[in-house]
Amino acid sequence: MPARDGAPSPDAAWVLEIDGGARGNPGPAGAGAVLYDASGRRLDGRAFPLGRMTNNAAEYEGLLRGLAMAREHGATRLEVRSDSELLVYQLTGRYKTRAPHLAELADRARALAADFSSVRDVPIPRERNVEADRLANKAMDEVERNGGAA
Repeated sequence: MPARDGAPSPDAAWVLEIDGGARGNPGPAGAGAVLYDASGRRLDGRAFPLGRMTNNAAEYEGLLRGLAMAREHGATRLEVRSDSELLVYQLTGRYKTRAPHLAELADRARALAADFSSVRDVPIPRERNVEADRLANKAMDEVERNGGAA
């Protein structure tokens, strides 16, 4: 509920948009995360060069690093938006996480999410995740320039 002065209430959710990708699978990988406060003001956006990994692992790395970034900024309630249905549905339990390396990343994400009063994972279409995608591609470009190193 908005505060009387029109500002968002202090318990309103912030928005974290994340993306990750790899050129090749596995290949040069990167992730991006963009954080908005409850009023929609962009607080931070970062590109994370990841080295060489799979696309799905890069998506999880984007989430992990985005959650850490949100914690740095003092977020307490988050809506995490991702264009990776696999990631969102694994985190919400709709899909099973069979790959051991992804199960470990999902467990780490759940542990980080427990630091917040609430985290809601929401799948969004790729065309609504433009800024996080741009940052992930910037990170992949950096990995390629560095010969595969993060």
